[in-house]
Amino acid sequence: MDDLNRLRSKILDGIGAAADEAALEDIRVSAVGKKGEVALKMRELGRMTPEERQVAGPALNALKDEVNSAIAAKKAGLADSALDERLRTEWLDVTLPGRPRAQGSIHPVSQVSEEVSAIFADMGFSVAEGPQIETDFYNFDALNIPPHHPARQEFDTFYMHRDEGDDRAPHVLRTHTSPVQIRHMEKHGAPCRVIAPGRVYRSDYDQTHTPMFHQVEGLAIDKDLSMANLKWVLEEFFSAFFGIEVKTRFRASHFPFTEPSAEVDIQCSWVNGQLKIGEGDGWMEVLGSGMVHPKVLIAAGVDPDKWQGFAFGMGIDRIAMLKYGIPDLRAFFDSDLRWLRHYGFAALDVPTLHGGVSG
Repeated sequence: MDDLNRLRSKILDGIGAAADEAALEDIRVSAVGKKGEVALKMRELGRMTPEERQVAGPALNALKDEVNSAIAAKKAGLADSALDERLRTEWLDVTLPGRPRAQGSIHPVSQVSEEVSAIFADMGFSVAEGPQIETDFYNFDALNIPPHHPARQEFDTFYMHRDEGDDRAPHVLRTHTSPVQIRHMEKHGAPCRVIAPGRVYRSDYDQTHTPMFHQVEGLAIDKDLSMANLKWVLEEFFSAFFGIEVKTRFRASHFPFTEPSAEVDIQCSWVNGQLKIGEGDGWMEVLGSGMVHPKVLIAAGVDPDKWQGFAFGMGIDRIAMLKYGIPDLRAFFDSDLRWLRHYGFAALDVPTLHGGVSG
């Protein structure tokens, strides 16, 4: 029994001194494993007398149970100590607010496009769309633009490539969204009332021009529309868009696809270098408009003896610059995150009929 007591003290002292779970596992294997010291002692029971076995057997079983219990307790203690150390070095205050996550923003062009669509929708206009790569017919011929017109020159228009020997007129990157009007009238006829927002392309680049920009064209066809209706629509739109009553001024002009044609100015003033829309005695040109030319109606399959209407077109980027004080058109397309964070809109800034959301 003295040997058993010494073995017990040795194993329990080793368990108590174990510094980690790996050392504890080594002690377990050497003590109660298949070839451990306690197991070897149990094999000696076969060589003992019945009287000796009655004493040694229960003592060995009790030692084995005590060792297993001590190992389990030590293992739990080591796990608790490791957790305490981890909590001490990796503490976290769960009452603190979460770390802010970077959020994207709505681009001013997307925001203003939605504002424009919402305002015109309230006046009964639907949205029409068309391809950005257009045929020569839809982009020019159907709009009464003659072959010698400057807009059809390569310094103003992006032409697509044609293989050698292909004599067909090359397709173009549309220079305006007016072709959408032709396609819509071809498909739906008259009467109609639509706007056509979208990307357009022209070979130009400076502070107020880029090779790709955004336009919205408007078209209304009925039996008794006039320039008076056009003026009312535009003044209602600008008043809703800028959130203040805006007067317009029409100046005679010339566009191949309208007759008569007019440049449209909006009332404004400059105060200490700051532009203010809807007040003062100044005027700023913002769009072109007019009554749809009979040749355009004929090209779209609409009888000009029964139907007439008006059309207008303006730059979405341009009116975005005016409303939100953006000085350079080129910045719209630079993908500068600082600019986007400053001029962008949150996802919940929903446009309203009162002129959208103030940035």
